[in-house]
Amino acid sequence: MHAGGRAPVLVAAGGTGGHLFPAEALAAALIQRGIAVHLATDRRAARYGGAFVDEAVHVITSATLRARNPVAVARTAAALGAGLAQAWSLIGRLKPAAVIGFGGYPTVPPVLAAAWRGVPTLIHDANAVIGRANRLLAPRVTAIATTFPDVFRDQPRLAAKATLTGNPVRPAVVAAAATPYPAMGDPLRLLVFGGSQGARVMADVVPAAIEALEPSLRARLLIVQQAREEDLARVRSAYSNLSVDAETAPFFSDLPARIAASHLIVARSGASTVAELSAIGRPSILVPLPHALDQDQFANAGVLESVGGAIRLVQQEFTPRRLGAEIASLAAAPQRLTAMAAAAQSLGRLDAAERLADLVLQVAGRR
Repeated sequence: MHAGGRAPVLVAAGGTGGHLFPAEALAAALIQRGIAVHLATDRRAARYGGAFVDEAVHVITSATLRARNPVAVARTAAALGAGLAQAWSLIGRLKPAAVIGFGGYPTVPPVLAAAWRGVPTLIHDANAVIGRANRLLAPRVTAIATTFPDVFRDQPRLAAKATLTGNPVRPAVVAAAATPYPAMGDPLRLLVFGGSQGARVMADVVPAAIEALEPSLRARLLIVQQAREEDLARVRSAYSNLSVDAETAPFFSDLPARIAASHLIVARSGASTVAELSAIGRPSILVPLPHALDQDQFANAGVLESVGGAIRLVQQEFTPRRLGAEIASLAAAPQRLTAMAAAAQSLGRLDAAERLADLVLQVAGRR
């Protein structure tokens, strides 16, 4: 019997912020309701999984299918097989009320093992296009939670078990969302980050775009930029040579507060980024990761662009000249920035974690 007589809930998430942040938000909502939460993840989670106590974190062997050659397929199959055995054993020990997957291949073993053991299962997809791991799991789970409407418009069987919850955002994002859009004036605050993948292009393009701006505009800027360790020195040097007020670091643990303090954001369009920009309500220039297999970031940015909350630039168009022109145009039209902020916020779902927690309890049979 578990503490308090209630079975825990097991969340499974791949070890990147895009998967772990919504898992963390759901865990906070469930813990508030007196339900213990465990996390099944992969070895990359150390950087992001700090919201879970160590004894509630279970590392499950996993692999992503990246290549089609027989050796790679066999290696991935072996890793997933080992993960399935570990997950089967973990679920037998924990006896969870439900298992929820948040995408990425590390969710496949726990969710499949739970389904085979007859434990209620749920997947959540954060993107406008369902990812490969979730596509594999969707027919096998009890219920599906989506971030965007009409994800399964061509698949009526899956649409019948889908519920629109939105993408849960962390408590720090909900807190930041209470901050009104900053009054326009000096300085003009620009925030630049690249997500867990592909921040190098930001280091290549943004400082060069800033250099191309009129000196009077450059003097107004206050830049906060995330840069990879290997790019930090050159980014800092570029801004120093331009006498631009800039703060650079490889990682910002208080990113939601920094988003709230900004007039404009330049970023990738991963699911968590789009959810946080929408929840907080800030205008952005979004550069989708170009080689994503499902083009999910392109679709995510398109949703924000379609309501007027963002400008989507494919990476080929993300040049210093184009970015400089966009920044100059927006800086000269403060009313447009304010309108974009409101448009972005119209998509925000601050109650997504609560809606998902309700669905989890419903699936687990606790109405």
